[in-house]
Amino acid sequence: MTYRLGLTGSIGMGKSTTAEMIRDEGVPVWDADAAVHRLYAPGGAAVGPVGALWPEAIEDGAVSRPALKAILAGDPGALPRLEAAVHPLVAADRAAFLERTRADLVLLDIPLLFETGLEGLCDAVLVVTAPPEVQEARVLARPGMTAEALASIRARQMPDAEKRARADHVIETLSLDGARAAVRRLVAEIRAKIAGGQHDAGSGSRH
Repeated sequence: MTYRLGLTGSIGMGKSTTAEMIRDEGVPVWDADAAVHRLYAPGGAAVGPVGALWPEAIEDGAVSRPALKAILAGDPGALPRLEAAVHPLVAADRAAFLERTRADLVLLDIPLLFETGLEGLCDAVLVVTAPPEVQEARVLARPGMTAEALASIRARQMPDAEKRARADHVIETLSLDGARAAVRRLVAEIRAKIAGGQHDAGSGSRH
């Protein structure tokens, strides 16, 4: 049976970088954001359903993220309708990944893992974290990002402290070398557990 490690963390905490480090250890990764990009691309399974809701969101046979963002900003009721259309497609993409994998360990990279109640899919959950000032500096360095936009994103995400409290493993991403060393320790620890037949969640490690 494949051991499923969930990965989550608030914006600017180093989640994507950590996922790549885990991939570098030979662990297959399913990325929720990448799945949405595939679904929104030309020929993607979400193009039809989104187009049925908002024809103006479709450009060149794909879902236009800027157009969709404008729709969501102008209609508070649009997000639940979008989620109802897209979330089952994302779930199907994830299920297909799990069905075809033969690895002993996989990573499920899900930004809103706790917020959407998907921790039950995982044998254990890894949360990446960094101090608030580091998070803010990283996010505000992104093109087009503002303090107001960051505040809005934070308001929609579970607080970092709560995520850390609910996690089985926590990695602080202050430095690339430190994070990579912690990733290697964690992957080795989980693989040793799998080899020993201890396929259970929640060792509570803090790396």
